Amino acid sequence: MDVLWAPWRMDYILGPKPDACVFCLPETRETDRERLVLARGRHSFVIMNKFPYNSGHLMVTPFRHASCLTQLTPEENLELTRGLTTCTRIIHACMRPQGINIGLNLGEAAGSGIAAHLHYQMVPRWNGDSSFMAVFGETRVMPELLAATYDRLVPFFSEYLATVTS
Repeated sequence: MDVLWAPWRMDYILGPKPDACVFCLPETRETDRERLVLARGRHSFVIMNKFPYNSGHLMVTPFRHASCLTQLTPEENLELTRGLTTCTRIIHACMRPQGINIGLNLGEAAGSGIAAHLHYQMVPRWNGDSSFMAVFGETRVMPELLAATYDRLVPFFSEYLATVTS
């Protein structure tokens, strides 16, 4: 039997859960790399998932702590939509997936892990990425370290603010 080690996952399973919302960012950008924040707009930001379903798993999130689309202003909704479009373009250019899952789970019953602060999930997909490992072994193989993915994606976000706020 082959053994696949994924020790980073245990941090999420057994690690302490933060008291504060992980999507409520400080105004300073000093911890953006550590937090995996790729870009900030006026009303929203793009962050990598620290416990991804696939390499390149991004989230587009409003700055304001809101749990439902109906709580957002038209400007916030527009910037989120533009952010999803920009991220789709970036994921295609940088990651070259055959598809992308984009979703929004509103509420814990809908599957949201952090229901108090809405966030769109964007998961690049490649044909065959749900191989026997995921199906039979209940294990997902991550082919790239988070820091390497961050370094590969972040240059593509240099023009993000101009794109989402124009």
